[in-house]
Amino acid sequence: MIFVDSNVPMYLVGAPHAHKADAQRLLERCIADRERLVTDAEVLQEILHRYVAIGRRDAIQPAFDALLGVVDDVFPASLHLAIMDRHRIARILSFDAGFDGFPGVSRLRP
Repeated sequence: MIFVDSNVPMYLVGAPHAHKADAQRLLERCIADRERLVTDAEVLQEILHRYVAIGRRDAIQPAFDALLGVVDDVFPASLHLAIMDRHRIARILSFDAGFDGFPGVSRLRP
């Protein structure tokens, strides 16, 4: 399993860059090798924030399409859970029911 970060789809759809061809080649190799490609919801958020910050809202959907077109799964909320795990935090205040399925995590509900 290989995690796909936000820079890969941004290189694919962005302006010419030294890593653009590399990103394409690496993805093609992973797909040819039948690797399971995954990402998480935070990567989608990073793409959104980056393109809004640089005034390129038109690039958001193409980057999403590039990413979602190659990954097998998008994991929810992994960044928050990783931080909670690292700091031994077992409870989260959130309205997101996606946290309910993770062992050792209890969500405070209204």
